[in-house]
Amino acid sequence: MSLPVEISASDSAALLKADPSVKLIDVRTDAEYLVARIDGALLVNNADSMAKVLSWPKETRILVHCHHGIRSLDAVAYLRERGFEQAQSVAGGIDAWSTRVDRAVPRY
Repeated sequence: MSLPVEISASDSAALLKADPSVKLIDVRTDAEYLVARIDGALLVNNADSMAKVLSWPKETRILVHCHHGIRSLDAVAYLRERGFEQAQSVAGGIDAWSTRVDRAVPRY
């Protein structure tokens, strides 16, 4: 049974804190990453970095975020189509993270 497609920013933060094996990937642009980022997130916005993710074990728990949660839904669909049933999108993206988890992360 696969997990829901989305997970809240608050639940994401709690999961990342509780389980260091969970991976957080950021599918925004390089420019967006320079403006704001979540500590520990891996920037995955090109074929080479996605190939690295696709080499991970299929049971890897992956949380994906973007700015508002649209691109991350697309990325989760892509990952799930390739067998990563534990992939989830952070609902509301880094914007939700900034308002609900860590106000030190700049909003843009």
